[in-house]
Amino acid sequence: MGYPTPWSKRHKLINRDTEYNLSNSFAEPLSHIELVELSLARGDQKIVDEFHDHSLEYTLAGGSLDLKQDIANLYGDNIEAKNIVVFAGGQVALQTAAIALLSEDDHAIVFTPGYQSVQQTPEHAGSKVTRIQLHPKDNWQINLSLVEAAIKHNTKCIIINEPFNPAGTLMSHQLQRQLIDICDRNNIYVLSDEVYRLLEHNPKDRLPAMAELYDKGISACTMSKPWGGCGVTIGWLVLQNMELKQKLIDTQYFGTTCPSRASEIQAMMILRASDSIIASRLAIIRKNLSLLDDFFREHGDFFEWNRPSAGAIGYVRFKGPLSADKLAEQLAAARISVKPAPLFGAQSDLYQDYFRIGFGERSMPQALSALSRFVIKKRPDWQTGVE
Repeated sequence: MGYPTPWSKRHKLINRDTEYNLSNSFAEPLSHIELVELSLARGDQKIVDEFHDHSLEYTLAGGSLDLKQDIANLYGDNIEAKNIVVFAGGQVALQTAAIALLSEDDHAIVFTPGYQSVQQTPEHAGSKVTRIQLHPKDNWQINLSLVEAAIKHNTKCIIINEPFNPAGTLMSHQLQRQLIDICDRNNIYVLSDEVYRLLEHNPKDRLPAMAELYDKGISACTMSKPWGGCGVTIGWLVLQNMELKQKLIDTQYFGTTCPSRASEIQAMMILRASDSIIASRLAIIRKNLSLLDDFFREHGDFFEWNRPSAGAIGYVRFKGPLSADKLAEQLAAARISVKPAPLFGAQSDLYQDYFRIGFGERSMPQALSALSRFVIKKRPDWQTGVE
């Protein structure tokens, strides 16, 4: 089966020369120097030395033991190194999970709008797919009645994204448990993209990882989002089912079998300084959210959102006289980048006035100021209905 065109392809072409980036979805990116300084500050000279003097032989398929032990520390007591499979990035982890789980005889349930890989990985495996629409009036929450109605005799997997991209919302603990109960009764796996977990704006909102709670749960994560370790290109899956784990490793053999040791070492540097890194990134996010609160108060006649509760992203509704896609084109011409609805598979008219913004970086206030200047300039036209 051929792979589809990336939904972001056109967006990247028209935003090549933008100066003000409100598109990025990650926390403030790390530098290697920052990692070294954090390692030395806690007295971990050994890992710094290992980075400068490590073998370039293959790492183990599924990741080296020391990295998996550090990853396991992010989870509950029932998750150990043996429950972790490491990949060269989060996208390949999602694709490998779908291919290992699903076939053309199976059915999967996904949710829209959403990240393309989350929605389309079952199709890569040849599976039949049902898409369930999420709605802003429900704060983008999963409707369990619709889930139960979509289940077929051959439904094998439900794929969710919590915290949710593009809106930055988060399901409740009760809803998570109810979803697990439905899947357990119907013998359905849950592949849970949890790339924004640990970036809850209020730590009390943090959900247990799906793999901690459910024996058919698979939790996906990557270094990119909470820690800003995008270029490390390390992602992983967490699961309890050892038979499925072996299928993942067997499937991985035909893709990127193992990550580089340099990436593994950088990932361990990040994980061992995780609390410090995430605290600093959340400080940036909270400061930027406060600026966004001011923006929505000032320009609420043209913009609104369901205020995010996790991550570094939000889904904004534009109430002016043109679609969000057309607005994004105009913003790109003004060297400002946002991500409009088509990048999240939102084909319904319900979503054509939405675009995603990112607010995880230190440079975000300058980008927001540029957006405010653009809005002020366009306001007279919009008020009279001119595009």
